[in-house]
Parts: sequence; structure tokens; C-alpha cells
Amino acid sequence: MSLIVQKFGGSSVRDAQRIRNVAGIIAETYLEGNDVIVVLSAQGDTTDDLIAKAEEINPHASKREMDMLLSTGEQISVALCAMALEGMGLPCVSLAAWQVGIRSTGVHSDARIKRIDHERIQAELDQHRIVIVTGFQGVDRSGDVTTLGRGGSDTSAVALAAAFRAELCQIYTDVDGVYTTDPRIVPNARKLDEITYDEMLELASQGAQVLHNRSVELAKKFRVSLEVVSSLERKPGTKVKEVTKVEKTNIAGVAKDTSIARIALIGLQHNPGVAFQVFDLLSKHDINVDVILQSIGREDTKDITFTVHKKDLEEAEEILNTNKEALRFHHIEADEHIGKVSIVGAGLMSNCGVAAKMFEALYEAGINIQMINTSEIRVSVLLDEEDVNRAVKAIHAKFFDEI
Repeated sequence: MSLIVQKFGGSSVRDAQRIRNVAGIIAETYLEGNDVIVVLSAQGDTTDDLIAKAEEINPHASKREMDMLLSTGEQISVALCAMALEGMGLPCVSLAAWQVGIRSTGVHSDARIKRIDHERIQAELDQHRIVIVTGFQGVDRSGDVTTLGRGGSDTSAVALAAAFRAELCQIYTDVDGVYTTDPRIVPNARKLDEITYDEMLELASQGAQVLHNRSVELAKKFRVSLEVVSSLERKPGTKVKEVTKVEKTNIAGVAKDTSIARIALIGLQHNPGVAFQVFDLLSKHDINVDVILQSIGREDTKDITFTVHKKDLEEAEEILNTNKEALRFHHIEADEHIGKVSIVGAGLMSNCGVAAKMFEALYEAGINIQMINTSEIRVSVLLDEEDVNRAVKAIHAKFFDEI
């Protein structure tokens, strides 16, 4: 007997028909003799609808109260799925994160899982019940409900798989695996049979929406066997693993992210410790920074440019302006009409000319680059938001259509 964790996204449980379909997949796995832990997201657009309701009442609601509201979406999903399984005559129980004991940090709207208590779930598994758990949420040391950020149900599933040493963690979505890029932008994008943890982590971090980046971090850390598979079609998906066969293209995929904004601090003093002051200040307010570029000093001043999530732009500007005297910069420039396009692949480490090929594709498409950022297996460029989809198409064609 194996323990299998199955996670189903919002589109997979969006209505009664889809829930019955999900229940059928779970039942099939259970009746094969496996223990099953199921993690569910909120139905369809429920989270967006709840956010809209909150904005009708108070556009500046606290993050704590938003977590209280948004966590209800998953509770609806797990209860309905349990009802579907009960209707099939199968033993099951639905549990919220606080009942399970998914302990998290207290950072509302972006909490991290610290540990998972074993007692309740293990007791239910010992009774041969299917355990259906709310994704996307935890409970902090004060007993307050927290949420893990958009896509957090993936992280819930992988964390449970790691905690209970599951044989397999399956992430069911409305696509049948991980593609070389978004098939909605490039219809001839290719499905990957397998991808490394590192490549998947970079793709997820750079905007690919198949998996939550923190779920991949956890899978890599605890060597969780991970598979992305379709909830609508019964066919093999994409396996995420430590080592794969490197494709001759040298890259695994092209990702885009239009949820970012750029901030530039102009005229900072060219002194030691200035960058630390800026980013320590933002860190203390839980504002995450991504791409960073510092100019060469001139006339005793320098500029620092970086990106944040669009939702954090207003707060970041306010914090920096409030501390303008201490930071001693001339002015702030902000732009939320930008996007990031990245190529990711283990082959970047050992093959020359990959970045040049990407830049050639952008040149041929007449697309201007604003900033460049790299890691061992990634090259990212910042562009005007209106150029992002064109850039994805051009880069994907350069690497994958020439094979």
C-alpha cells in the first residue's frame, strides 16, 4: 500500500460536474489500495470573487481579515468533494488547515509553512479514510488563519507529501503537463516529459503558472516525487525530478511575468551600505524584491533599480518616500507597465551563445531590452508590457522551431 497526495486546482473543481470528475479520480486511486490525502483549491474564480466583495466593503481591508475571508473558498471545495465521495460510498473526511495542524508563520497573505502536525491525519488514514484538506492556508502561533499566497495549494500538497513521506505527489490541473511556454501564447509549445527541480523552480519563479515556486522548493529539499497531470484527460503528465536528459535546445522553456513593477531610486549617495539600507527597509515590511540593477557611481551618486510585485508598488513607494531623508536620494521613478521574459535551462551552464541567441530573437523582433538579469540556469529581460507576448513567441521560435 502506498500513500499518494493529490492536489486539484480551482478549475478542476469549479462546478458540480468537475467535482464529480475529481471524486472519480480520487476513488480510482483509493480503490487501487492506496492511502490518499487530497488537497483542494477554491472553486474557479471564488478567490477573485471574494476579493471583489471585500473591495466593495473596504478597499483597504487588513491582510488578517482578508485571510479570514479568502480561506473560506477552500473550505467549500473540500466539503463538496467529501459529499461527492460519500455519495459513492467511500469513507472520507474534510479538514481545514487549523484542524490538521498546518502551522505557519504569521505573515498574512504570504505565510510559510513551518510544520505539520501528524496526529489528526494519521488517525484518519488509520481508519482507511480519504483525507481531504484545504490548500492555500495555515494557522499561526496565535491561532489566526493565514494564507500562503496565490498558488499556495501546491505548496500545501508538497508539504503534506514531505511530512508523510508520500510515494507520489500529483498536481492535477486543467493542462496535461509542463510546456516549453504558455500554449495560449504559442499554440505549438511542446509538453515536457520531465524537467529538473531547478528548471521548474526557475520557471515558476519567473512567471510560469503551472506550479507555485515554493512548492518546487519544498519538493527539491525533501526529494518529493512530483508529477503535473491533467484532471480532464487520462494521460501521462510531466515528472519533476532531480536529473533529466538535457534537451539539445539547451533550454527547458520560456516564461513571462507581467505582475511586476519597476522602481528606480535616482541620485543615491555613492557610499557603502546604501543598498543594505534600501533593501533592509523593504524587507522589514515584507516586500519582496526581484531583479536588481545598480548603476556605476557618477559625481558621488548612483541609481538603484529593482522590481517588486505590482500589488506592493504603492506601499513600497510610500515607505521609500517616508524615509527619503534617511536614504538621501533625489527622487523615485516607478513603472508598472513592464514585464519580464525568461529562458530557463540546465544547458545554459555548459553551452556558450544561449543568451546571445535570446537577444538575437529580440533584436529581430524589434523589441527593446530595459534590464537584464541572470542566474546559472536562467536569463531574464525586462521589457515594455506590450512587447511581452511578442517576445515569448520570438524567443520560443528561435530555440524550438529551428530543431
